[in-house]
Amino acid sequence: VVSGARTPVKISVLEKQQPKIYKQFLDIAAKLEKHYRDMQDIEFTVERSKLYVLQCRSGKRSAAAAVQIAADMVKEHLISREEALMRIDPASLQSLLHAQIDDRAKGAPIAHGLNAAPGAAAGIVVFDPDVAVEMKRQGKKVILVRPMTTPDDVHGMVAAEGILTSQGGATSHAAVVARGMGKPAVVGCEALLIDLRTRQFTVKNETVHEGDPITIDGSTGNVYRGELDMQAAKLSSQFGQVLKWADDYKALGVYANADTPEDATKARDFGAEGIGLCRTEHMFMQVERLPVVQEMIMAETPDSRRKCLEQLLPMQREDFQGIFRAMKGLPVTIRLLDPPLHEFLPSLEDLLVEVTELRATKGDAATLSQKERLLRRVRVLHESNPMLGLRVCRLGIVYPEIYQMQVRAIMEAAVEVKKEKLDVRPLIMIPGVGTVTEMKALKDLVTTEAERIIKASGVKVPYQVGTMIELPRACIVAHRIAEYAEFFSFGTNDLTQTVFGYSRDDAEGSFIPVYLDRKILREDPFQVIDQDGVGEMMRMALDRGRSARPDIKVGICGEHGGDPSSVQYCHDIKLDYVSCSPFRVPIARLAAAQSVLKDKEKEKAGTGSKPDQD
Repeated sequence: VVSGARTPVKISVLEKQQPKIYKQFLDIAAKLEKHYRDMQDIEFTVERSKLYVLQCRSGKRSAAAAVQIAADMVKEHLISREEALMRIDPASLQSLLHAQIDDRAKGAPIAHGLNAAPGAAAGIVVFDPDVAVEMKRQGKKVILVRPMTTPDDVHGMVAAEGILTSQGGATSHAAVVARGMGKPAVVGCEALLIDLRTRQFTVKNETVHEGDPITIDGSTGNVYRGELDMQAAKLSSQFGQVLKWADDYKALGVYANADTPEDATKARDFGAEGIGLCRTEHMFMQVERLPVVQEMIMAETPDSRRKCLEQLLPMQREDFQGIFRAMKGLPVTIRLLDPPLHEFLPSLEDLLVEVTELRATKGDAATLSQKERLLRRVRVLHESNPMLGLRVCRLGIVYPEIYQMQVRAIMEAAVEVKKEKLDVRPLIMIPGVGTVTEMKALKDLVTTEAERIIKASGVKVPYQVGTMIELPRACIVAHRIAEYAEFFSFGTNDLTQTVFGYSRDDAEGSFIPVYLDRKILREDPFQVIDQDGVGEMMRMALDRGRSARPDIKVGICGEHGGDPSSVQYCHDIKLDYVSCSPFRVPIARLAAAQSVLKDKEKEKAGTGSKPDQD
C-alpha cells in the first residue's frame, strides 16, 4: 500500500469487516489527536487480525479544512482560540472567497501569466470593452482580453467574468481594479500575441478567436482553452467564527478600498470597519459619464469647465449617497481626482490613425473636425512622464473647479444622508501632496466649499481633511504637512515607485522576475512592503507627523494592505489601520490578529517586536 502497488479500500469497509479493530483504530486515533492537538495523518495496517500503527504526522489540509479543524478543536477544548488563529495561513483564505477550477477538469494550460487576482472564470473571448458590455446584455459570459487595461476599459471589466492581459504586473491597472471588483485576473501573460485588428490572439502555435471559450485561473496564472468546470466558493459558519475571534485580538483597524455602493456593501459583509480609499476617478469612467468628462477636459476656460462639472455633480453626489448609506456611519475616505486628465481621452496614437484615415478617405467633415479638436487637446495634455506630471493635487491647484465640484458632491451627499437620520463620516483625502504649501492651499479650498454647504443646508456634518503620503518629500516634511492634514494614508503603490525609482507596470514585466531569481530583491516590493526603504520612509513620516499632531490617524491604502507580512509591519510601526480590496479584508483581519499574538510570543521569549533590519 505504502509503495503504491496496491489500492487500499475505504476505511468504512473496516467497520463492516472487522468492527473490533475499527473501534480500536478510532480509540488510537482519538488518543493521537488529543496528544498532538492536531489533525493526524495515520499510516496503519491490519495483519492477521492485529492492528499495527506504522507512523503518524500532522496531516496536510486545504484552507477550508484548516478553518474547520481549528474551529472544531477549540470547541473540543483541545486548543485555545489563540492557537487556532495561528494555525491558519491568512493568504490561504483567498481560495475560500472565489470560485476555483474543479481539479478533475484541469488539463494542460496554453499560457501562464501573473496570478494578479484570485479565483477562476470562464467565458468567450472578447477584445473590446464595448463588446463585453453588449455580450453581457445578451446573457453571455465573457473574458476581456487586452494588451493592458486603462480607465477607458472599466465598463468592460465590470461586464466581464475575468480579465486577461499580455502586459502589466501585479499592481497594474488590470490587477488593482480586478481585485477591487473581486474578479479573477491573469496579467503580464507575455506569450500572448494579441491582434486587436483581427480580434484574435496566438500562443504556442494556437490561435484563439473572439467568441472562442477560455478559462483563466487568477490563483495560479494559468490560461486554459475551453470552458472548464468550476467549484463555487462556500463560506462555512466556522469561517465567520474564526474571523470573529480574530477581531477580538487584533489592534489594527481593517478598512476596504471601495468605489461603489456595491463594493461598500461587499466590504461590510467581509467585516470592513470603514472605507480607506474611494477612488473618484472610477466614477468618471462609466459609459454615460465619459462624454461629459471629456467635454470638461476639452473646455478652454474655467467657466466652460464649470458648466460640464455641473452635469457631473448630481452623478457624483448620487454615488456618494449610496456609499454613505451602505457604510451606515463608518468612516469613508474619499480621494479627490488623482490620475492625469489624458487618461480620460483616447490615446494619441489612436487619434492620429483616425484623423489620418479620415483625411485620406475624405471622410465626414464634422467627424474629422471633432477628432482634430480632440487631437489638439490630447497633444496639449500629452506628457513625457505622466506619472510625475499634471496629476494628483497638482490638478486641484491648476483646475480648482474640479476639486470644488467633488467636495460639493461629497458634502451635499452627506447632508442628504444625514437628513435620513443616518450618521455619516466623510474623510476628504488630497492625493500626492509633496509640500506644505500644496496642503495648505487645498485644505483651504476644501474647507471653504465644505463650510459653505454646511451653512447653506443648516445640517452639521463632521468631516476631516487629510492627505495621501506617496512621495519621499512628503515623508520628510510630514511634520509640516501634519499642521494642516488631520489624517495620513500611505499610498504604498506610488510610494514604492518613487522610493525605488521603478515604474511598477514596466518593472514587474521586465526586470523584477530576474531580480527575484538572482536574489537581488528578496520580495517583489509592489506586493510586500520593502521594510528597509519604503518602510523606513513610512516610519519617518509617522514619527514626524505625530510629533506635530499626536492624535493624527495614519493608515495605508495601497495593495500592500492585504498582504499578511505587510500587515505585520504596519502593526509593528503602530499604524491605526490598513485598507485593502474587499476580498482581502478577511486576510487582513486574520493577519492583524496574528501580529498581536506574535507580540505575545515575543514577550514570553523576552524579545521586542521591532522587525529585523538589514
